[in-house]
Amino acid sequence: MLQLEALPILEDNYIWVLHDGRQALAVDPGRGEPLLAWLHARGLTLEAVLITHHHWDHVEGLPVLLATQPGLTIYGPASVAVVNQPLAGGETIAVLGLSFTVLPVPGHTLDHLAYYGAPWLFCGDTLFGAGCGRLFEGTPAQMHASLSSLAALPGETLVCCTHEYTLINLRFAREVDPDNAALADRWRRDVARRERGEPTLPGSITEERATNPFLRACEAALQTVTGTPGDALATFAALRARRNGFR
Repeated sequence: MLQLEALPILEDNYIWVLHDGRQALAVDPGRGEPLLAWLHARGLTLEAVLITHHHWDHVEGLPVLLATQPGLTIYGPASVAVVNQPLAGGETIAVLGLSFTVLPVPGHTLDHLAYYGAPWLFCGDTLFGAGCGRLFEGTPAQMHASLSSLAALPGETLVCCTHEYTLINLRFAREVDPDNAALADRWRRDVARRERGEPTLPGSITEERATNPFLRACEAALQTVTGTPGDALATFAALRARRNGFR
C-alpha cells in the first residue's frame, strides 16, 4: 500500500514523498539534503522524481540527488536542464506501480505540468489550498483553463500542492466570498490544524470546488464582488489581480 508524506522545506514548501515502504517517489525537491536524510532514516530508496515546473524552489535539490544517484529518473518539463524524461503533457507514466496522467497546466509558468495518479494530484503552484498561483508567464485565460481542467477531476482527488499558503488564501477567500458557509467551516478546521503544527494539505477537489474562489468564478456572488457579471474569465482575472495585492 502506498503512503504519502509531506516533508517541509524552506519557508513554506513541501516535498511530497510517495512510497511503498521500500521505494519512493519525490515531487519538486527544492532541497536535496533534507530529502536524502529523510529517506535514509526510513530505509527508502528513491525510484524517481516528478518536477512540475522550472522555478528554483522546485528543482534546486536535483544536483544533490543526482550526485548521490547518477541514474535517477527525473520526469518533468524539458525546460529543466537535468530532466532526463522530458514531458509536455498528455503522456502517461508509471512509477511505484501507479499510473500517472501528465496534465499541461500553463499559467503560473508556461511549462507547468501536473501529475494525476488517483487519488493524488501533484499540482505544484497551479492549484493551492483555497487559491492558485501567480501568473508569472501565462495569461488569465490559460490559468483559468488549467484550473478548470483540475476542478473536473473526481471529487475525492487529493490536492498535493507545493506551498502551505492555505490560511492566507482562506483569509482572502472570506473577504471576497463572505457568505460561504463551507468556507467558514474550512477556516476553522485549517486554523486548528496549523495550531497543532499539522499541514492543511492535502485537501480534496470537492473541498476546493466549494471554497476556492478561483474555481468559483462562474458564481454570481463573486461576479458581483468583482463587477464582472456574466463573465467567468473576467471574474477570475479580477480575483487574481486583487489577490496579488492582498496581505
